[in-house]
Amino acid sequence: MDGEALHEVAIRTATALPAVEETQPFGPDALVYKVVGKMFAMVTEVRGTPIVNLKCAPAHGAALVRDHAEVTPGWHMSKRHWITLAPGDGMHETMVEDLVANSWELVVAGLPRARRPLDPTRRGDASGPGADRGPR
Repeated sequence: MDGEALHEVAIRTATALPAVEETQPFGPDALVYKVVGKMFAMVTEVRGTPIVNLKCAPAHGAALVRDHAEVTPGWHMSKRHWITLAPGDGMHETMVEDLVANSWELVVAGLPRARRPLDPTRRGDASGPGADRGPR
């Protein structure tokens, strides 16, 4: 996957999730995606290379870094809780979609229940916002 496709898939996936806002707190060259005011993704470039920063569970992030050359510890973020995706042959659309959605779910799970746009712990629940999205 090239850098343009990486950014396009990450942005498309992030903006399709419930209660997401796009912001630019770090300037015009970095798009930050937040759910209920909490950052879960950043789309930018580092030295001309398109990247995507995502929140990730530590064990999952370590495995991704180990197994994929395109995944590194989070650029300018907590290296334990964030990963960085870069373009490359091992990066695929489904992987980017899944990692962006997983990042959103981690942030939502950390919110107080009353502020959650969708409770990720209740996947079988057929009520509430986002319930009609179906399986991923």
